[in-house]
Amino acid sequence: MERVDFTMKVAIVVCVLLCTTCQVSLALIDGLLPNGNFEYGPKPSDMNGTEVLRHNAIPEWEISGFVEYIKAGQKQGDMLLVVPEGAFAVRLGNEAYITQKVRVTKGMYYSITFSAARTCAQEEWLNVSVAPDSGVLPMQTLYSSNGWDSYAWAFQADFDVIDIVIHNPGVEEDPACGPLIDSIAFRSLYPPRATNKNILKNGGFEEGPYVFPNTSWGVLIPPNIEDDHSPLPGWMVESLKAVKYIDSGHFSVPQGKRAVELVAGKESAIAQVTRTIPGKTYDLFFAVGDASNSCEGSMIVEAFAGKDTIKVPYESKGKGGYKRAVLRFVAASTRTRIMFLSTFYTMRSDDFSSLCGPVVDDVKLLSVRKPRRLV
Repeated sequence: MERVDFTMKVAIVVCVLLCTTCQVSLALIDGLLPNGNFEYGPKPSDMNGTEVLRHNAIPEWEISGFVEYIKAGQKQGDMLLVVPEGAFAVRLGNEAYITQKVRVTKGMYYSITFSAARTCAQEEWLNVSVAPDSGVLPMQTLYSSNGWDSYAWAFQADFDVIDIVIHNPGVEEDPACGPLIDSIAFRSLYPPRATNKNILKNGGFEEGPYVFPNTSWGVLIPPNIEDDHSPLPGWMVESLKAVKYIDSGHFSVPQGKRAVELVAGKESAIAQVTRTIPGKTYDLFFAVGDASNSCEGSMIVEAFAGKDTIKVPYESKGKGGYKRAVLRFVAASTRTRIMFLSTFYTMRSDDFSSLCGPVVDDVKLLSVRKPRRLV
């Protein structure tokens, strides 16, 4: 009898360990965080109208401050509140935040993708943090016509268990004002390396943030993003406005499954600093096109390699397509800054309210071999 009890206890311990392992494994799978789309909401007893009363009333999340649980189609005055995915979202009032603990791999790089929309103010900000890192994401510019944009932010895990915090630092006259938040996901990032086929890192932009499969507006990489914690590994966003990360499932992409759309003219730029040999000649290859998103008109992509530059014109019909270009230059130092920006501002022809621009993809940097002399 004792042997049976001991066997049962061992079996129970093994089951518990297996379940724990499953939870850790599930936490590491790329995609939505547990209840990341807020479809599981508070109990009616934990609500006062739309306000959530208890700090742990939303399953898998903890809240602080004035947080509302919003249903799709709900009205705010004359404005209809739209939820991008599913039926529910949360709204963060003044100084309010939501947070969730996630088990990760210490030292690993991750990106967080979430959707957000303004509801009151013309100028709002969101603070995203995973201790000790944090970033402030501006929401002044709306890039899509449906009122929602998806944003990405990246970090390196300093601990095995981290707290993802999204905080509204704004102070509005109406405490109920604040951004709507929905569909929070994360993705493991594997920093790419330079190879003998490409001196640049992540030249095809295949490594990047999680893209929601059920949305069609891409993911914004915010401005002033450095390369050490970039959601687009290897690249920096050196501009006042964001760039858009797009996928082949919803857009036309010149090469592979991912690309970058320069959506805000000269205020939308990406850059990478790479090692070069002074006096050596290099070729910078890249593709310029359109995303097949009704972004029509004359476009120009400006490419820079140190002090050398080239302007590549592209006539877009908004239905997809691309052309290739090359910039040959002689390196002037041991490090050369490669940068791309769009000369013009462009709006989509189907709604005249969404910023768009040329697509850059398949960027390669190779040294030019000198031809052998015939003896």
